Amino acid sequence: MTDADCREVFARLRAANPEPASELEYATPFELLVAVILSAQATDRSVNLATRRLFAVAPTPEAMLVLGEDGLIGYISRIGLYQSKAKNIIATSRQLIEQHNGEVPRARAALEALPGVGRKTANVVLNVAFGEATIAVDTHIFRVANRTGLAPGKTPLAVERALLQVVPEEFRRSAHHWLILHGRYVCKARRPECSRCVIADLCVYPEKAAGVAGTARR
Repeated sequence: MTDADCREVFARLRAANPEPASELEYATPFELLVAVILSAQATDRSVNLATRRLFAVAPTPEAMLVLGEDGLIGYISRIGLYQSKAKNIIATSRQLIEQHNGEVPRARAALEALPGVGRKTANVVLNVAFGEATIAVDTHIFRVANRTGLAPGKTPLAVERALLQVVPEEFRRSAHHWLILHGRYVCKARRPECSRCVIADLCVYPEKAAGVAGTARR
């Protein structure tokens, strides 16, 4: 895509959804961190169903430690990889207390040093909890960036770096949400719904359906 096309992509996504937000339910940075750890290879819906009950009893690192690994499993056992996630959440809670006074750190290095927290999770927390203009590349963003031609890359890190280069600054803080939601509900993996895609005429996907929607190219 050209620079003008990239700008038009995000202008349209913003027009369709001016204030995008995470679909994970949380009230504090700690709750967000836990929810994002749980969301790996799981749907936001399944995570929200678990955390509604979990956060009522363990909304802080201290309360999470009191709950313990076995107690935590009782709340998250229907989420994939729940045993390793429980182990990481308890270890992260302990580390937050011992090294960060029970607060979620705002530094990337400190976030990525927490058990169960990689670059994608750190980017989500930095963006959603602290308002930084980071872009967390999950499977949806990776697909949309490559399929549309917006920011092709062979790895999530390559796509992240490409997006940070091509996304205009005014759109960067919300780009993460727009792209995830677009991939989740429109540009789906198996059957992209090109007929209702607002950026279809800008997309370079060779298999996109004929007669697609979208504003005429300017």
